[in-house]
Amino acid sequence: MTVTAVASSTHEEIYRVEEPSVGLLGFIAVHSTQLGPAAGGLRMRPYASEDEALTDVKRLSEGMTYKNAAAGLTLGGGKAVIIGDPAKDKSPELLRAFARAIEGLDGRYITAEDMGMSPSDMAILAEETRFVAGLADGEFASGDPSPITARGIFNAIRTTRAHKHGSRDLDGVTVSVQGLGHVGWYLCQFLHEAGAKLVVTDIDDARVEKAVAEFGAKAVQLAEIYGAEADVFAPCAIGGILNAQTIPQLKADIVAGGANNQLATVEDGAALHARGILYAPDFVANGGGIINVATEIQKIKDREGFVAEKLQALDETMAAILNQAKAADVSPAHMAIATVQAKMEQASQAA
Repeated sequence: MTVTAVASSTHEEIYRVEEPSVGLLGFIAVHSTQLGPAAGGLRMRPYASEDEALTDVKRLSEGMTYKNAAAGLTLGGGKAVIIGDPAKDKSPELLRAFARAIEGLDGRYITAEDMGMSPSDMAILAEETRFVAGLADGEFASGDPSPITARGIFNAIRTTRAHKHGSRDLDGVTVSVQGLGHVGWYLCQFLHEAGAKLVVTDIDDARVEKAVAEFGAKAVQLAEIYGAEADVFAPCAIGGILNAQTIPQLKADIVAGGANNQLATVEDGAALHARGILYAPDFVANGGGIINVATEIQKIKDREGFVAEKLQALDETMAAILNQAKAADVSPAHMAIATVQAKMEQASQAA
């Protein structure tokens, strides 16, 4: 296996990992260890090129720095990606090889489940590295983080509704959900139980059909989700989907979802603000999963209590960001970055 350092002026460490014998090609990015070891999930996707994968892992790892800081965790930001289709290319041999690369970083990066991965995959990684969380079994095992991630997003939707319209009640509110993976599906369950109406789309037709049957959701084509008649748009798939082409299509006046790096550029946050669309910064809205994983990394015995406390604090952070952004008449995206940078500075001074 070849592990090669990639030069970067923005990240502490980036490595290209390749093992042709098992079809492995991927990257590990450590953005910051200022608050603690870099933590963030392992993602497997059929990226079109190495450059696309490298760009994604750099953005995702930076986002994890902000996410962990926003959640009040003593963890830095990192991420890992593997190029390939998880349905066709993933194998135990590939995962074990990548795990050995993670082990080689000696704890500076701790991985967990992300897109294209499952708790059973984390168990395979654990055969070769100590630095993995999100396991289904063990004394401090935290399991699938998706339900907690979805709960945090659900809270963010209610908080943004209260900020925009004065009520956290979602009964009769229409939410368009882009992506019905683990997080998107759990979010739909929470929304349905709260009385919300759902508009959904996904690349998997079977998931869409199931959502229609179980939640009474309205199904739309992939490209139609942006212009769907809805009160809230909840992106829960890939990033970069809020851009110059999609923002003008939005009919919702709130965007709050689980996808990482929803804004294609910094300017897109300002574009949403200019249109009067309230944006719940993604790395605050979707912080529930890493909170859940942190209980395993830090061997916290009262997992439920820790998660409940941190989710409440995260919701309060979201409310504060929205209030400060309104007072300054700027995008919440801009205010969120300033808020977490201040948190990081305070934590560093306290240490």
